Amino acid sequence: MAAPSRPKMKTAFKKSRVVAPLYTGGPVAVTPDGNRLVTCVGEEAILTDVQEGREICRFLGDTESITSMCISPSASHLILFTSALALRIYELPKDTSTSTSRPVQPIRVVSRAHDAPVHVCRTDPTSTYLASGSADGVVKVWDIVRGYVTHVLKGHGGVVSALAFDYPFDPSSVNRERKMRLVTGCVDTKIRIFDLSAAAARSGAAAKPEAVLEGHVSVPRGLDVSRDGKWLVSGGRDSVVLVWDISSKPSESASAKSSKAKGKQKDGAPQLVNTITVLERVEAVGLLRQDDDLVGASSVNTKLHIYTGGEKGVVRVWDARNGSVLYTLGEALDNLTDDQEEQRQIVDALYVPSTSTIISIHADQNILFHSLTTRSLTRQIIGFNDEIVDVALLSPHLIYQTSVSESLADTHVALATNSSLIRVYSSTTLDARLLSGHSEIVLCLDHGAQGRVLASGSKDRAARLWAPVHSSTSPSSLNATQIVPEWGCIAVCEGHAESVGAIALSRTASSDASLDSNLRFMFTGSQDRTIKMWDLSSVPLSCENSQSEPQKCKSLATHKAHEKDINSLDVAPNNRLLVSGSQDKTAKVWEIEYVAYDSGAVRGGIKLLGTCKGHKRGVWTVRFGRAERVLATGSGDKTVKLWNLDDFTCVKTFEGHTNSVLRVDFINAGMQMVSAASDGLVKLWNVRDESCVATMDNHEDKVWALAVTSDEKTIVSGAADSVVTFWEDCTAEQEQEKETKRAELVLREQDFLNYLSLQDYRNAILLALAMDQPGRLYTLFKNLPSSTTTDPSSSSSSPSSPSITGHPAVDEVIRTLGGSDLAKLLRHVKAWNANAKTADVAQRVLHAVVKLRAAEDIARAFGEEDEEGGGSNAVAAVVSGFEEPRSKARETRNQGASALRELIETLVPYTERHLGRMEKLVQESYVVDYLLGEMDDGRFDEDADEEEEGFGMDVDASIGVMA
Repeated sequence: MAAPSRPKMKTAFKKSRVVAPLYTGGPVAVTPDGNRLVTCVGEEAILTDVQEGREICRFLGDTESITSMCISPSASHLILFTSALALRIYELPKDTSTSTSRPVQPIRVVSRAHDAPVHVCRTDPTSTYLASGSADGVVKVWDIVRGYVTHVLKGHGGVVSALAFDYPFDPSSVNRERKMRLVTGCVDTKIRIFDLSAAAARSGAAAKPEAVLEGHVSVPRGLDVSRDGKWLVSGGRDSVVLVWDISSKPSESASAKSSKAKGKQKDGAPQLVNTITVLERVEAVGLLRQDDDLVGASSVNTKLHIYTGGEKGVVRVWDARNGSVLYTLGEALDNLTDDQEEQRQIVDALYVPSTSTIISIHADQNILFHSLTTRSLTRQIIGFNDEIVDVALLSPHLIYQTSVSESLADTHVALATNSSLIRVYSSTTLDARLLSGHSEIVLCLDHGAQGRVLASGSKDRAARLWAPVHSSTSPSSLNATQIVPEWGCIAVCEGHAESVGAIALSRTASSDASLDSNLRFMFTGSQDRTIKMWDLSSVPLSCENSQSEPQKCKSLATHKAHEKDINSLDVAPNNRLLVSGSQDKTAKVWEIEYVAYDSGAVRGGIKLLGTCKGHKRGVWTVRFGRAERVLATGSGDKTVKLWNLDDFTCVKTFEGHTNSVLRVDFINAGMQMVSAASDGLVKLWNVRDESCVATMDNHEDKVWALAVTSDEKTIVSGAADSVVTFWEDCTAEQEQEKETKRAELVLREQDFLNYLSLQDYRNAILLALAMDQPGRLYTLFKNLPSSTTTDPSSSSSSPSSPSITGHPAVDEVIRTLGGSDLAKLLRHVKAWNANAKTADVAQRVLHAVVKLRAAEDIARAFGEEDEEGGGSNAVAAVVSGFEEPRSKARETRNQGASALRELIETLVPYTERHLGRMEKLVQESYVVDYLLGEMDDGRFDEDADEEEEGFGMDVDASIGVMA
């Protein structure tokens, strides 16, 4: 029988997906199609593709917080105001298929648009005008494209809190009235209507409102006008919504009467039609389109439906005529504390008519997408996860089948953050759901039954079990990786005296792998230094109803296990061993005793087998090997240790992290390990030689969470910087890329040798520059003089031919060399010139460049190299903003001149040193000549006389001549 093949070692992982902070507070804007969302993260604005969950680009800010933001209805411009009182206008990128790392530059910046912060801004339906309201009670109307102010509206009694354009559009009307009005709301509780088409407003004179509506007793937070310009709806923090008829036109007789009536309601002025008591502070209100398919609504053409959002955290749809609630979007949770209620309230709501969707923005940085047609939550985006402390991979759709399928495995990720809510994300999109049940921060997570059950431990001293709600919809008709199912709590384990900081489920279900099989047991470790074993034999693997009451689990055994807090637990793959890691610097291995009787009774317990001692700091993580009887532990002493389970001795120690090791796991049949530490790094280790083969760096804080998919192709890491990174195995791709590069390099080297043999110096030099091999290039220039003298057959290479480098063809190559190639050659010359052994070749090539090329060509060559390489020139372009062609060319020349100056400053000192050395050699050569001349007076002259004796020369004559 052939031995099983050893698994191939993994050597590289690439960053395939990142779940980063998306929204940390502030304004939110959405494109009219509802596919792109602009949110604020700190002082930056980010454009995100909602469907794919991908960041498209970022907009360059001014390092100040964003106070107001909106997108034009044509989806062409993004307008935002910052706390620096600046107005910044950007063009939205049209190509959103790819992401870009370069920030989008503003097309227009008004450094001081207002004298006070702007808290609200709106664009008109034609995407021509922008209205902005500031805290000093001034409203300005801007031309978006041209960037100038068209109207200045004063007279407000404080901060402008709401704006709405009224530009009636009646498709049945033949003669369309070209009248635009602006409705404003202020903290003085008054609503003002300004006619922007009036002559006084256009002339620049102080514009007065054509109507002032009084009805609110608190600040109005939302305004909206119907498309036909007939209805105005306003909602405020006085818990009421007012419906106004603003289409009334005064008659001539009524106009004369109204001019005499002071303090009374003028005829033809906007009329208050209805007052709706909402019984919550309203933060957002709007009118729904009549062509929306609203469930529960009548088909009468005169229907008037509105939506409201406020402190209760739900969106309610109303019939504005009779003041009744048609339905509610979202769930109103009861028994909430004041802080929880404040976090769940809605701070804004956006209506997207094209998709019949209402987007609600909540104070806890969550963004919810509600469908008006299905009256359900279609998508939830979590803006900020805070500190991520644990992660678990889930396979909720495996409930529909008995065998594990790769397509349905590890499709979701559960996150425990600095919150009582558990986040469940889709592995491919930003869609997420929140699991509420714990009353304190969740500290640990684990999965069981192949990812169909989730276990969580919290500071509320309880552990909970979660399962997906059983649905009649099979994942065969859905994209299982994108749909986040609803989860419900199926069991609660209570009994610890302190917070539960470690949890571990049994690794395999019972012998029957059907859907009706039950879990076996679960272990929890607490700060009370005890380990509890829980009976889960009666807990199902699915939840029938999310509102059903969870079961109360029974504790089978309780053991005081350690002298300090228990940080980690793990159950062996065969369910026979348990390991616990503690702050007392030890890891203990326990034998699990679990017996299930036919009568249904269950008996369980644990027995200590051995203690692993050797760490100098507390043990943060423990993990059993999946294929061998080994144990891995990670500690605060910055090491990972591997232990033998037979005698509990340390067999290997892995050193490389610069801070506490927080998580560790085995991959590749136990031949490799993955570790995460407080230094923000994830490391991949080879167990056999104790070496680190790869380091993954994408975090800026402690990496508390680590998980590996069942196929071991993806590693998920989560850190305290609120970033979750998906690392994908790219070993095969990297090896293929290396093999391709090696084959290409071999072909290029052969081509180089062929060019040399054919004396095709142009292609040889260009190829050496392209391969970035200065050694071959140096050899080529060095051999030029010798090849010229030894090959007299060619007329072009004869010694009599004038040449600077040693060959006229090479001179011609340098004379016509391209800009970037010339810059590369000069950089190689700079390196050669720094060494006395290679300086002669450097000086010869430098002499040729100086003689054959103008200084402008050399400076331009460095500028072109910076452009092609995307180096400092590209960075300077990002910082400097938009550049016209002339300024861009000038910038290129400046960059080239600075690079040339740097080259000269490097070449001159070494050249002067070489010149000094040559001068010293020349001086020393005179000494040699002198010594040889003096030596001629001795023995060498006598030999010469003997040889010249036959020619009649005597010694005295020669001496006389020398004298």
